Amino acid sequence: MNSKNRDIISIHDFSKQELLFILKTVKLMDGPNPNLLKDEILATLFFEPSTRTRLSFMSAMGQLGGKVMGFANTGTTSIKKGETLWDTIKMVEAYADVIVIRHPLEGSARLAAEASSKPIINAGDGANQHPTQTMLDLYTIQKVKGKLNNLHIGLLGDLKYGRTVHSLATALSHFNPIFYFIAPQALQMPQTYLDELKEKKIKFYTTPNLLKVSKKLDVLYVTRIQKERFPDPVEYEKYKGIYKLDASLLPNIKKDLKIMHPLPRVGEIDPSLDETEHAIYFEQAANGIPVRKALLALVLGKVK
Repeated sequence: MNSKNRDIISIHDFSKQELLFILKTVKLMDGPNPNLLKDEILATLFFEPSTRTRLSFMSAMGQLGGKVMGFANTGTTSIKKGETLWDTIKMVEAYADVIVIRHPLEGSARLAAEASSKPIINAGDGANQHPTQTMLDLYTIQKVKGKLNNLHIGLLGDLKYGRTVHSLATALSHFNPIFYFIAPQALQMPQTYLDELKEKKIKFYTTPNLLKVSKKLDVLYVTRIQKERFPDPVEYEKYKGIYKLDASLLPNIKKDLKIMHPLPRVGEIDPSLDETEHAIYFEQAANGIPVRKALLALVLGKVK
């Protein structure tokens, strides 16, 4: 698979074979390789807050010998003066070899890709997609469960606005899962994603009650209720804190259930679960580095 100069915008753009190839490439990325991306420059354009994604991209580039520039605060840029996203990208592509962008507007990463002749990697565009998070989620599931096929996957929390669960449901649909969408009706998976799963003949169930399905799950993917995505603060106040996982969950799950979370958490997983064998969310976050190393090396044509 030749991925040189390929944009990574949406998980919809990747076939099952391509996703498996990326996961195979990740396994080659163990440890630093300071010459692989020597003299390459990564631009990180973060129009929204980020900790794990931005820092793991910076760490990945550094471990491969590349350089990083960019911003995490638009107040210090010409965007503050009214510069358009298109013009910003046209300028940045002259300074960098690959661009990572996070932006609050859906479709912004696709627009950036149209503006740029350099590869664009989407680090999240509003409530739409977060493909590199999905790839590290797939890698984590494969690593801890030993497979991706035929798993019972629970997705819990803000499924309406949560871009991580949208991308993950699409990606896992290649691997014959059974999904359990656990959320109040107002925060359930958007109908477009449910229609997509029906078309692919993927089984799924919707419920607001975790304990109703918890004993069936191989993986439970927890998300926070995202205050910044709600158009109405009153609606957010109604649903914040609706799910709080703690040690009382343990008698109601399989012995080998793995609990994931894209982080940050804001109270939906009690720290009492952190030391259990079920909690893998910190390992999941750490997996962002080898996955993003693989993606950077692929789009820059250094591995094929």
